[in-house]
Amino acid sequence: MAEAKNVTEISWNEPETVAFMLDECTTWAIVGLSGNPDRTAYRIAQLLQQRGKRIVPIHPSAPVVLGEQGYATLADVPFPIDVVDVFRRSEEAGRFADEAVAVGAKAVWFQLGVIDVAAFERTHAADVPMVMDTCPAIEWRRRASV
Repeated sequence: MAEAKNVTEISWNEPETVAFMLDECTTWAIVGLSGNPDRTAYRIAQLLQQRGKRIVPIHPSAPVVLGEQGYATLADVPFPIDVVDVFRRSEEAGRFADEAVAVGAKAVWFQLGVIDVAAFERTHAADVPMVMDTCPAIEWRRRASV
């Protein structure tokens, strides 16, 4: 029987985990997505849609963004979520990883610059794949250049 990896031995951006999210996950809840096209979250949501993903805006005001109804919280979403993509400061992001696990999301993605090692460890301990400090756009470009 193979020995289980310690969480500290696991990269935040395992290629297999990134591939799982980009290739197999279709419904992406985007925490912090508003209707402001000048925000990075908006541009990444557009990219996800262009790549065939369904986006779900998560924002306190629950706006409709890019044609998709928003929800105030992850718990308000009435259908399964594959990936919870978090556009929040590192010190605020961990609670969204915990909420993602609580609602049964398949994976968690913390955007570029968003790092919370304790949240990564909790999420991984719950057997929910997670990446952090990267962006789908970066990862798709990286894969295209290989």
